[in-house]
Amino acid sequence: MINRLLVANRGEIARRVFATCRAMGVETVAVHSDADADAPFVGEADQAVRLPGVTPADTYLRIDLILDAARRSGADAVHPGYGFLAENAEFAAAVTDAGLTWVGPAATVIAAMGDKLAAKALLADAGVPMLPSWTDTGGITDFPVLVKASAGGGGRGMRIVRTADDLAEAVASARREAAAAFGDGTVFIERYVERGRHVEVQILGDSHGTVAALGLRDCSVQRRHQKIIEEAPGVVPGDLRAALHEAAVSAGRAVDYVGAGTVEFLLAPSGEFFFLEMNTRLQVEHPVTELTVPVELDLVRWQLLVAEGAPLPEGLHEPGVRGYAIEVRLCAEDPAQGWRPATGVLHRFTIPGVDRRFGGLQRAGLRLDSGVETGSEVSVHYDSMLAKLIAWAPTRSEAARALAGALTRAEVHGVATNRDLLVRVLRSQEFAAAEIDTGFLDRHPEVFVPLLPADQVPVTALAAALAGAAHRRATAPVLAGLPSGWRNVPAVPQVSRFVGADGDEIEIRYRLDRTGRLADWSSASTGEDPGAPTVALVDATPARVVLDVDGVRRAYRVHRAGSAVFVDGPDGAASLAEPPRLPLPTAAVAAGSLLAPLPGAVTRLHVQVGQRVTAGEPLLTLEAMKLEHPVLAPIDGVVAELPVPTGGQVQTGAVLAVIDEEDAR
Repeated sequence: MINRLLVANRGEIARRVFATCRAMGVETVAVHSDADADAPFVGEADQAVRLPGVTPADTYLRIDLILDAARRSGADAVHPGYGFLAENAEFAAAVTDAGLTWVGPAATVIAAMGDKLAAKALLADAGVPMLPSWTDTGGITDFPVLVKASAGGGGRGMRIVRTADDLAEAVASARREAAAAFGDGTVFIERYVERGRHVEVQILGDSHGTVAALGLRDCSVQRRHQKIIEEAPGVVPGDLRAALHEAAVSAGRAVDYVGAGTVEFLLAPSGEFFFLEMNTRLQVEHPVTELTVPVELDLVRWQLLVAEGAPLPEGLHEPGVRGYAIEVRLCAEDPAQGWRPATGVLHRFTIPGVDRRFGGLQRAGLRLDSGVETGSEVSVHYDSMLAKLIAWAPTRSEAARALAGALTRAEVHGVATNRDLLVRVLRSQEFAAAEIDTGFLDRHPEVFVPLLPADQVPVTALAAALAGAAHRRATAPVLAGLPSGWRNVPAVPQVSRFVGADGDEIEIRYRLDRTGRLADWSSASTGEDPGAPTVALVDATPARVVLDVDGVRRAYRVHRAGSAVFVDGPDGAASLAEPPRLPLPTAAVAAGSLLAPLPGAVTRLHVQVGQRVTAGEPLLTLEAMKLEHPVLAPIDGVVAELPVPTGGQVQTGAVLAVIDEEDAR
């Protein structure tokens, strides 16, 4: 039996495994990098072992350090989680060679399925449908095609190519990204299916020859080939669902699969389906399966029991579903900066209405599996996912509505996220009609519009200003009972200035009468505009402001963290900052400078100093949070400086390149 389990991972999945271990009476061991020393998962483990270093290559990808941690902590089993070494056959073999129990399929199975080219050949012989594929570009004449990494997953190393002219660069870029993410730059090319859906089947196998299909998931809503919304059981006809289950079981039996795994398929509009890959681990989206199978199911529990040699019970794979579950991945991504990964401190992380965290055997309205809490720091070194929020309801429409409502009420302060995008997708007519596929976001740019309408930003900023005034009165050392800004001759309004998430300044002017009521107000954007809303102050405290806006009472929750002000209102959330009244002098930045939008490493320089470039031309590639981010020339000009060499690490705001516009004339 497993008595002490080491989880060779971090964040949300480590906490998820620990939750099941506590219920089963299994002791837990965490491993952590220096950057994760204060992370929630470390504090929840019975023991924790430091992996000296910060980057994944120095810590979570070091097999020797993890095995040493198991030895020092007395662990007798290792759970790999997902990502990092979860699908590394060498790691699985090293764990078993060390006399430890490996929670997952055999190393030989991981190796066979980890090489997607070999997996396609093996499973094609087992009768699983396949797409045509190529390993070189010479024989490709029909487009579009999809370049994919042979190792790993998560959308990394994946590129859609629609013309022959773009194929060579797409292959080269995919190879670089795959090598950085998985240590293997091998790629292959498949025919790309337009309007295809990404569906997958959860399988579970034991060491007694049983492989069970535990339900279907639809993971079609993706951004940059990475899933952001997953649902179960999916809107699929019964006969097609049965065929997908049968194909997944055939794939599992072909490799004598033991443990939890997922067989992924591409479902064409015609109803044909094709094998994509087999993930030899627990998937991020496993909660939607746990909540919708007809029997009580904890997949982590069964991972541990199967690893101990237990057989699967007969009733575990009974056909049928129970209700509907939808999961969203809440990610630290900045929409104002082209959806680049965001970093910083989470000053507040609360989602009201959550019924259960990290699984358990009861179905819940809202379930939260998070890697962060209030006060957590989001680092550039790891994946951008903060948490998964899952809604279960009797029907799909009810689950989508509940999930969107919970997201709008969430308070996620300090780090920009994709929350508004998720809400807009869940509330869209096309999603409600299940008209989804992997190109959904490309066809619906309207879902990228922030929830907070532009014309409501001034009123939201007014709420922030009034809360600030209430805060100053509450903390005033003298005469705290006087209304804020009180004057004998009230001729001059009070002025509050904020900087929005887009960098624009918002100026709010307002006057309170002698009773503390709002006499008048304006903003730089509303001015004397007759269309500006009529606003009356109902109540204002440092944390809550109630306004009557054109006859409708609206409440705004306000949270201050230093100079940052976060406002959550009925129309959406705003992240504001109070500029310093006396800003400190800063070093001048040369005209034409391109600054690093986030910390990362320069992995490739595409130009040289002195080279003439045109607007939109790639200058260099910055890698952060396991993804490549091209840096493009903003203007026509000549490259005057490239201060960071290939491999150089940069912080946010560092100068990456300088373009001299004058020399181009």
